[in-house]
Amino acid sequence: MSESHGKIAVLGSGSWGTTFAKVLADAGSEVVLWARRAEVADAVNDRHCNPDYLPGIDLPETLRATSDAVEAVHDADAVVLAVPSQTLRENLAGWQPLLPPDATLVSLAKGVELSTLKRMSEVVSEVADVPMSQVAVVSGPNLAREIAEGQPTATVVACTDHDRAVALQQASSTGYFRPYTNTDMIGIEVAGACKNVMALASGMASGLGYGDNTMSTLITRGIAETTRLGVALGAEAMTFAGLAGLGDLVATCTSPLSRNRSFGERLGLGESLAEAQAATHGQVAEGVKSCSSIRELAARTGVEMPITEVVHRVCHDGLAPEPAAAMLLGRDPKPE
Repeated sequence: MSESHGKIAVLGSGSWGTTFAKVLADAGSEVVLWARRAEVADAVNDRHCNPDYLPGIDLPETLRATSDAVEAVHDADAVVLAVPSQTLRENLAGWQPLLPPDATLVSLAKGVELSTLKRMSEVVSEVADVPMSQVAVVSGPNLAREIAEGQPTATVVACTDHDRAVALQQASSTGYFRPYTNTDMIGIEVAGACKNVMALASGMASGLGYGDNTMSTLITRGIAETTRLGVALGAEAMTFAGLAGLGDLVATCTSPLSRNRSFGERLGLGESLAEAQAATHGQVAEGVKSCSSIRELAARTGVEMPITEVVHRVCHDGLAPEPAAAMLLGRDPKPE
């Protein structure tokens, strides 16, 4: 990506995809947003808004949209993949023949693939048939609505190729959005996936009526078990104290804007998984699926993750949130 940042395609027009496209356009990049539905692309082009996902937000007039993936990725220097983690493989397989050979492929998804236990960058590298050095991830306290409103936040742009990370950093730097570079892809992605699971636990605790001490405990022990898993997989421990680790965890566990926290809260209030899903317009929180793959990854690497275990049992084994909380509190005492 040159000084003008070149052209960037954003594939996926949900709240985070649209928001990141707005950030890139505000930073002066040439951006084309791909939407599955033509009416979403029309709204972005004609009315400069995405009423389905970002109601009330004015989008830059320089942001173009299309429902034609060929047009979106043609001659792009970077292609941003803004689809849910469990649909990334299927979507990318369809786009793969269209991708410019040297484009940086940027994943916004946070999760661990269910069938393979692969991180998102591994899925991208495999399906697009590109070296890992061509794949980047963006992670951090990224509550889309606040960023779309122009509220200040920082984030992490991770890539094993430092030059690509810097190019993406420059292409997304605005007065309200401050990206830092990092080369620890494993740590950044493990943190991003696990925080959704911890947010479900925090939501459940809130739904059960527990207060700030409980929340603080869950966040702190959550970062501890996330770090254990990351380090076992080859990450640097310090990554988890940074924006993509603790920063993202705090935002996701405490904000009512967090889909995972809100979903967990509904479970804590006694709703079933199906009821919670219906209340969130059929959108399943990422952590509901990721808790299973993360739990399996932990078992495979011999890492103890008690919060993840309990969240999995509530979401998939029918355990009620109240006895789940008791299970966590009833574990054997040990040193911190």
